[in-house]
Amino acid sequence: MNAIALTAPTMSSREIADLTGKRHDNVMRDARLMLVDLHGVGGVLKFEDTALNEQNGQRYPIFRLPRRETLILVSGYSVAMRARIIDRWQELESRPAQPVMDLSDPAFLRGALLQYTERVIQLEATVAEQAPAVEFAKAVRNTSDTITMSQMAAILGIGRNRFYARLRADHILMADNLPYQIYKDRGLFRVIESVWIDEAKEPHPTFRTVVTGRGQVYLQRKYGAEVTA
Repeated sequence: MNAIALTAPTMSSREIADLTGKRHDNVMRDARLMLVDLHGVGGVLKFEDTALNEQNGQRYPIFRLPRRETLILVSGYSVAMRARIIDRWQELESRPAQPVMDLSDPAFLRGALLQYTERVIQLEATVAEQAPAVEFAKAVRNTSDTITMSQMAAILGIGRNRFYARLRADHILMADNLPYQIYKDRGLFRVIESVWIDEAKEPHPTFRTVVTGRGQVYLQRKYGAEVTA
């Protein structure tokens, strides 16, 4: 008998959102950034999937993450959130192993072929849709160069003042237009300090935010679609 074992357990981004109480779009954003860091832009596709919305019958994108990627994702979340995720993984891993599937069963083969075909079509559509963003990411993600906030606003096609206002509203920049520490820790921004001397020869430090290559990818993904929509 020809048989194949079922795949290892995974946890969907939807389930992670439900367990942590976070919005699903925020979990998707965090997961995408993490997967790009771990596997590169091209490696993100193997974690992508869709789920059915039973209310409207439409499918929406999700990530399906193995244990390692799940725990890395929630490492920055609160202790209570991490505890719920770990408890859920223990539950998944304590389940009895699933029986192998018989490859000589025509019904199983038809179902597997249909799922594979649908997955290929979905991936092809995703690749075509994300091609511009992927090329942008390849061009700037690993560069050590930084650009000014005005240059980033020009890339996005929005005014500098509007760009600053949006970043403050989204709690990426503080009131003084400097990034919150979490975004500096992610390597999205750098703060450059300079000093100017007044007429009394007193030094006055000033601080300026610049965008890294990784930050350019992040901001293009976050705001680029809004501009082109």
